[in-house]
Amino acid sequence: MSLAVRPFHGNGRQEILKQPKLYAFDTGFVCYNRGWKDVRDEDGGLLWEHMTLDALRTIGPAPRIHYWRDKSKREVDFVLPINEQELIGIECKWNDDHLEPDGFKALRALHPKGANYLVTPFVTYPYDKTFGELLVQVLPLDRLLAILIEKYT
Repeated sequence: MSLAVRPFHGNGRQEILKQPKLYAFDTGFVCYNRGWKDVRDEDGGLLWEHMTLDALRTIGPAPRIHYWRDKSKREVDFVLPINEQELIGIECKWNDDHLEPDGFKALRALHPKGANYLVTPFVTYPYDKTFGELLVQVLPLDRLLAILIEKYT
């Protein structure tokens, strides 16, 4: 099974309007398609992004799930609109030390309202990271899902 995730756009000129991203949920197929015989540490991030999306799809009623990218190729893995003014931004990283905040910063320059989350498999307790005035909450997937279920139900 696969899913096309469409880009989010609100201010048009700087944002990518087309180019959906395709996700597959059979990790065996993902590995086969990429020619991976062994999954290396650096491959974990891509598989984690697929797993996170699969978990996001379980929230009911299902939120609209998009990704965000601008023409300078700054990206946020997933954005979930809450209303006309507010977006949740989600980055998926295998290692919480590898977050580059440029995607969040660019997103928030155009869409300032909403929470920023970094979801990672190796964090047990949520904590905050700040990059200047940008606040990112680092948390495990189960905690993110609990927050989103509360917002969407």
